[in-house]
Amino acid sequence: MNKIPLSRVFLNDEIREAAMQAVNSGSYILGPECRAFEEELARYVGMEHCVLSSSWTAAVMLLHQAMGVSEGDEIIIPSHTAFPSVEPLIHCGAKPVFVDVDESYCLDPDAVEAAVTPRTVGILPVHLYGHPADMDRLMAIAERHKLWVMEDCAQAHGARYRGRRVGSIGTASAFSFYPSKNLTVMGDGGCIMTNDAQVAEKVRMLRNHGRKSKFTHEIVGYNLRFNEIQAAIGRVMLRHLDTLNAHRREVAALYDERLAGLVETPREQPWAESVYHMYVIRSRDRDALGAWLKEQGIATGIHYPVANHRQPAITGRYTDLPRLPRTEALVEEILSLPIYGELPLTDVDRVCGKIAEYRGSR
Repeated sequence: MNKIPLSRVFLNDEIREAAMQAVNSGSYILGPECRAFEEELARYVGMEHCVLSSSWTAAVMLLHQAMGVSEGDEIIIPSHTAFPSVEPLIHCGAKPVFVDVDESYCLDPDAVEAAVTPRTVGILPVHLYGHPADMDRLMAIAERHKLWVMEDCAQAHGARYRGRRVGSIGTASAFSFYPSKNLTVMGDGGCIMTNDAQVAEKVRMLRNHGRKSKFTHEIVGYNLRFNEIQAAIGRVMLRHLDTLNAHRREVAALYDERLAGLVETPREQPWAESVYHMYVIRSRDRDALGAWLKEQGIATGIHYPVANHRQPAITGRYTDLPRLPRTEALVEEILSLPIYGELPLTDVDRVCGKIAEYRGSR
């Protein structure tokens, strides 16, 4: 039985050659490949400045510091997201204010409006599973209350909101290059984007020991730099991103067609162009269905089984945590099906056929 993985990294000879050229260059950290990758990423998304760092988490921690996030600040964020979305703001002394999600599994703007207090400084929408959050409504709330908006684009490279690339709409944005992402560099890595030159410059300094020149340290920083080999790989990956995303959308359309009436399939909003980092269904017998598919050689995942407002790291720190009915219901039912930029459509047919077979046996 051929096994179907949940995801698979795109790899070709062009990527191998780019990596070896970087190895042979003799320049390994924050060199010409990094600078070119930053320029190409910024141009692709539609922002003026891109700053690479060692991970999404590191990049966002530096961004929060550069934007002045500090002790006692509140940042509104969905509970239904990967835990790293929350970590940087806590490290900066801010408090996450968890709110519920809408039917796209992204921040519910009505819940955001209700959560604003005098201590709120920003909103952190997550474009979860590759589907954009409702940015017009969120930006309007931010403008009314004089808040910044930082887009979490870790799962949404290339996605569009009303024709605009996600990451180009808020005050700033951040992307991850972890191996499972739509755009990877074959390892950890991330970046922030902004149109604010001063914020970008401060993040550049913070990632590199607080210096502008080799021996002059203007602020106390960190060693959270990026490397030339991964940048060279990322530049090739970026050139293939739109093609790989188009195939993900083709896979999702086939899932939508074949799974109608069998499970609850994801809903793409009319103003959104999702890039389907994950294809997430809902089923009340999620665990049994996942176990059945595993027996058939089909990998699945749960993203995410524990909502962040119920994580031990959060419940042990805060006492005034909310009830979030939609989030608490969906984490019991969600199941991620195989999807990646080169997934054969015959494999999609097999997954759908096995789900139909499971339903027919019940």
